[in-house]
Amino acid sequence: MENIALIESFSEFKDDKLIDRVTLMAILEDVFRNALKKKYGEDDNFDIIVNPDKGDLEIWRNRIVVADGEVEDSNREISLAQARRIEPDFEVGEDVSEEVKLIDLGRRAILALRQNLISKIHEHDNTNIYKQFKDLEGEIYTAEVHHIRHRAIILLDDEGNEIVLPKDRQIPSDFFRKGENVRGIIESVELKGNKPTIIMSRTAPGFLEKLFEQEIPEVFDGLITIKKVVRVPGEKAKVAVDSYDDRIDPVGACVGMKGSRIHSIVRELGNENIDVINFTNNEQLFITRALSPAKITSIKMNEEAKTAEVMLKPEEVSKAIGRGGHNIRLAGQLTGYEIDVYREGVEEDVELKEFTDEIEDWVIAEFSKIGLDTAKAVLEQDVDDLVRRTDLEEETIKDVMSVLRSEFEE
Repeated sequence: MENIALIESFSEFKDDKLIDRVTLMAILEDVFRNALKKKYGEDDNFDIIVNPDKGDLEIWRNRIVVADGEVEDSNREISLAQARRIEPDFEVGEDVSEEVKLIDLGRRAILALRQNLISKIHEHDNTNIYKQFKDLEGEIYTAEVHHIRHRAIILLDDEGNEIVLPKDRQIPSDFFRKGENVRGIIESVELKGNKPTIIMSRTAPGFLEKLFEQEIPEVFDGLITIKKVVRVPGEKAKVAVDSYDDRIDPVGACVGMKGSRIHSIVRELGNENIDVINFTNNEQLFITRALSPAKITSIKMNEEAKTAEVMLKPEEVSKAIGRGGHNIRLAGQLTGYEIDVYREGVEEDVELKEFTDEIEDWVIAEFSKIGLDTAKAVLEQDVDDLVRRTDLEEETIKDVMSVLRSEFEE
């Protein structure tokens, strides 16, 4: 088989992988040099001439003519008699270039060469995919659901690249069908072996930030800056925004008339409740805004310890804490302060951790998850509501309330 015929038999790789001819020929040269090293022990006395336009290459072995019977290195030297079979006028000491046909390497070597070529092309292809998606980290990407597994959804983009959307990167309310388009951000790209693993996320704060860039022109144009995003995926999010142009109301521009601008973002995130907040360097004011919709009576701050004690009227406490404790937790993450809520006018209260002799730690932890850290905070709640908001049974909650009431009856 001539060189060009063998090379053309490899064209399927070029077509399948969309590799240009020049790149394919470079890979071929590298593969052939490895084959030459394996057969002859070295390749530095071989010239490989590549012709990308014709899709052909030539291999020439260069040797020195020595007297008959004096050949010591058959790869680098050729006897005078052998040289004169190529050209009758060769003399001792002259250089001889002889073309090597691929078929001369032997059938086994050609099969190994073909396998090596497949490996090199896959490696080249994977490297390009890795570089392409590494540049897209943190950016929004859309792909189609190809396969639904228990722990992840496998997506394919228009070029057939596989993208993984793990279960823990999906919004709890997400439900996808095969063939459906999914949006998320490219969270990470890693090379495992030679194969790139591309991870998509819909739960990362960056996804919400990029949705703001896509849907709100002032954010895309840089007129409004997103300072920080915190979220409980599918439940609640807080976004701090700022503008260097006093004529622009950043919150109003992001939300739109009656929420018209933010509506598509909320829908994309499974009706996630999004609070858009004006950023300020005044930390006390920022905490006040972050605890919205609750109205704060006063704040006592410790800037060094990054703690804030917030006083509210009793009817505002549940608003500050929010369902499942999400509001106060996100406000703390947004501002960087540990926020404690106190009821105005309540002089005496006891923290739940003081009852560890009578109430198990895991039960106290369940109340803390929803922002209830004191005895009176628990006693003010409805039993049925606590059953719904915690993983505690009604009997357990009633027993806890009985213990807490006895504290104030003594």
